[in-house]
Amino acid sequence: FFFCNAGLLELSLGKFRNVLLNQTNPVEAVIRNIASNVTVVIFQVHAQQSDVVISFDKNPSVNSSGTGVDKGLVSILRPQQTVCTWYLRSLDASQVLSTALSIPYMEKDPIPGGCNLEFDLEVDPNIYLDYTLVDIHIKFAPANLGYMRGANPPSCDSGTGQNSRWRLHYDVYQYFLPENDLSEMMLMSHIRKMSEVQSIRANGIKMLSLTADDKTNVYFSSLPGQGVIYNVIVWDPLWNTSAAYIPVHTYACSLTDLVDNCSSLSKLSTKVVFTAFGVLGLFACFFGHRFWKTDLFFMGFIVSGFFFFVFVTRVTGLGYDVRLILTAVAGITGGLFLVASWWRFGSVLLCMFIIGLVLGFLFSSTVFFTPLGDYKVFRDDVVFWVTFSSAALMIPVLFVGCPRILNILASGIVGSYAVILAIACYVYTSLAYITLDLLRRVLNDYFSRAYTNVPFQTNDFIVLSVWAMLAISGITVQLRRERSEVPFPPHPYLTWKRERERRSTNVLDPSHHIPPLRERIHNKLLHIKEFFQKEQPAGERTPLLL
Repeated sequence: FFFCNAGLLELSLGKFRNVLLNQTNPVEAVIRNIASNVTVVIFQVHAQQSDVVISFDKNPSVNSSGTGVDKGLVSILRPQQTVCTWYLRSLDASQVLSTALSIPYMEKDPIPGGCNLEFDLEVDPNIYLDYTLVDIHIKFAPANLGYMRGANPPSCDSGTGQNSRWRLHYDVYQYFLPENDLSEMMLMSHIRKMSEVQSIRANGIKMLSLTADDKTNVYFSSLPGQGVIYNVIVWDPLWNTSAAYIPVHTYACSLTDLVDNCSSLSKLSTKVVFTAFGVLGLFACFFGHRFWKTDLFFMGFIVSGFFFFVFVTRVTGLGYDVRLILTAVAGITGGLFLVASWWRFGSVLLCMFIIGLVLGFLFSSTVFFTPLGDYKVFRDDVVFWVTFSSAALMIPVLFVGCPRILNILASGIVGSYAVILAIACYVYTSLAYITLDLLRRVLNDYFSRAYTNVPFQTNDFIVLSVWAMLAISGITVQLRRERSEVPFPPHPYLTWKRERERRSTNVLDPSHHIPPLRERIHNKLLHIKEFFQKEQPAGERTPLLL
C-alpha cells in the first residue's frame, strides 16, 4: 500500500492509490497522458465509515459532486483532452484513509448511469445503498450506450429498439468480506476485487440479471456485522462490451455507535435466553428420549415461543428485550402445558405430530436456506408457504410408523441446532440465518423480495462440523441406549389411577396402610417441632410420696 497525503495525487489509469484525506485541505487528483481511444474515465474513491466529497471543481456544487463512503464521477472526454482532474476531501475533522481508482472505457463500452433521471449528477455511476436490520436496498441509474469523443450522447428515450439503451443488460454481483474482520485495510484490499469488470466476474457472486425493462433496484437480506460489497456490470450484447458501476459496501450496522455497534450486536437478554436454550437443547440431544417429559417441554417451548414472538411483534410495539422475556415465559408455559397434556391424555400420536412438525420446520428452513430459496418462483408468498408447509408436514407423515425413531432424530437434530443458536450469540455464523430468515419472512410483508444469500467461510464450516458431530453423536447414543427399552413410557394418568385402585382394594399391600397425605404432612411437622424443642432435665418428674 502506498499513501499520499499531499495536496496533489498523481494517478495512473487502472491503478489504485491509497490517500489520507482531511477536511481543510482538498487533494487534487490528476491523470495525465490519456490515450486518444479512451472516451470515458470513471474516477472513484472509497472509505470505510467516514463520508468523502468528490467533485469536478475545487468548490463543489450539488450537480458536480458526490458525498459518501463509496462515490465516483464520470468524466466524458472532449476531443484532444489528455488530462482529467478531480478534487477530494473528507467531512471528518480527523484524517480519513481512502483508496482511489480511475478506470478507462472506450466508445463501444456502455456508460454506467448515463441515463440518470433520479439523482443529482447528470451522469451518475453510483450505487445507492440503505439498510435496516431486516434488509438491504440498492438502486442505481440506468446506463446509456457508449459514443465517440465530441459526439452527442444517444437519446435515452427515443425508442426501445436494438439501437437504443434498452438493449443493455445488468448483472448484480455480491462479495462477502472475511467474517469477523472489520478493519479498514481489509476493506481496502477487497474492494479492489469488485471495481473492474474482469475481477468482479472472477471474485463476485452473480445474484441476478436485469433487463432495461426491469426496475434498477434490488433487495438483499441484512447481515449485521458481516461486510458485503455490491456492484453492477452493465453489458451491451451488440458489441459484447461491459462496464462496471461504483462498488458499494456495508456492514448493516454502525461502526461508531457506543451501544449496539458492529462489535456488540447480541444483546444481553439474547445471550441469556439462548444460552439457557442451548443448554436445554444439548441435554435433549443426548437424553431427550430417555427423559421424555423434558423432551416434550423442550419441543413445547419452541412451538409456543415461536408463535408468541410472532404474535407479540405483529400486534404490539413493545421493545425487543420485553418481547424476548415475554416469549421465554410463553415458551416455558407452552412446554409445561404439553407435558401436562401428556400426563392427562397420554397421546403419543399427538405429541409425536408436534415433535415431527418441529423437525419438519427445521428441515424445510434448511432447504430454503440453500440457493433454492432465491428462485424467482418463491418470491410469491402463496407458492413459498405452500411448498414450505408441504416439506415440513412430510417429516411426521414419513415417520408415522416409527415414532421412537422420529423422536430420537428430532431431539438429536433440533437439540444440537439449539446449541448452534447459542454459539451464534457470541461468534458470527451464517447458520443462524436458517431460522432467522424464515422469522423475518413471517414478520415482514416485503421480505419476500430480498435475496437471502449468506457467506459460508471458515467459521461456518467449523460450526457446521460441530452441529453434525453433536447431532450424529446424540442420535447414535440414544439409539444404542434405547434399543432394548420400551418405545415410550406408559400412560402416566392411567398408571396413577390403576395404582391408586390397587392400593385401595388390596389390604395385603403395605402401601394400603400408608396414611393419607394430609396426615403424613401433619406427622412430619410434629416431628420437626419435636426436634427443635428443648430437652427436659433428667431426674424425678413426680412429687415424692410421703
